Amino acid sequence: MNTALIILAFVCLLVAVVAVFLPVPPAVPVAWLGLLLARLSGYADVSNGWLIWSAVVGVVLMVLDYVFPLLTTRRFGGSKYGVWGCMVGLVLAVVGLPFGPTGLLGVFFWPFAGAFVGEMIKQQDLQPALRAAVGSFLGMMAGIVVKVVYCVVLLVFVAVKLL
Repeated sequence: MNTALIILAFVCLLVAVVAVFLPVPPAVPVAWLGLLLARLSGYADVSNGWLIWSAVVGVVLMVLDYVFPLLTTRRFGGSKYGVWGCMVGLVLAVVGLPFGPTGLLGVFFWPFAGAFVGEMIKQQDLQPALRAAVGSFLGMMAGIVVKVVYCVVLLVFVAVKLL
């Protein structure tokens, strides 16, 4: 049973690293589940403090994953329209529209398109709209980077604890 839990833990951790690039499954909770399974196996010495700390960091990262594109859209000159467009795009990316780019492309496309359309409605000027859209894209990239780091840290942590 313990060996099965370790194998399942590593499967969760590896799936989480790949899932960072997809809207579903959510990578951070899957990675944390891998950490929990490793602890439950009895082979990996994972303390309660590490479980709690990693859960808190995971929740913060999940929130930041949605906040980064909004902040960078604003930082790159986007107005409320661009930020709202980016929010709508984030929702469409998570929901996974049955048409148009979905999956990996949708994660990048919909917030970018939303910020761009929002700014075009507000300013009807291509350059500021494109700048705001690029900001949303960079925010999505920042979210991906921090999630990859989180998932890889948990994967390495569990691997080291098993050695």
